[in-house]
Amino acid sequence: MIFCEGKNSEPDYINGLKRLPEIANNTALNLELHPEQGVPLTLVEMAADRLADPEVDECWCIFDVEWPKNHPNLIRAKQLAQGRGVGLVISNPCFELWLILHYDRCNKFINTAEAESLSRKLDGRTGKSIDSRIYMAKRKEAARRAEQLERDHESNGTTFPDNNPSSGMHYLLRALGAY
Repeated sequence: MIFCEGKNSEPDYINGLKRLPEIANNTALNLELHPEQGVPLTLVEMAADRLADPEVDECWCIFDVEWPKNHPNLIRAKQLAQGRGVGLVISNPCFELWLILHYDRCNKFINTAEAESLSRKLDGRTGKSIDSRIYMAKRKEAARRAEQLERDHESNGTTFPDNNPSSGMHYLLRALGAY
């Protein structure tokens, strides 16, 4: 189960992953959107509750930090997820940073509006929805770039939620066998 706050780019990307043969043939991947674009803590609570279902093996939450105004209760959401076994994909400042990493490295602080604008320039889209086919072939390079950002933050002592730019999407790709 994957829970996310976004209603366009994140579901589009996850649906692209679902079509990959290595996922389509081996994994039942369900996506649940919060009906009111829930905040991270709400998503984690929903995922933690769903893990009680014996039919559900794993739950993941995809959410953004958002800059310049962070989502509320980010630290609490992360702690709850870790305590209840919910996987996290956190993008800082937003999911569009993950999309940017498919094209190029981004190693400077960036706010949400800048990331959204740059992401649109790179793939040529005009709205929030993406063509996931463009991204699937580039996902492994994006994952390597995201891991490098993580190493950079570790080496300079920058921690969540100040680890801008960053994306944890590579964790989900690895868990799904898509990286």
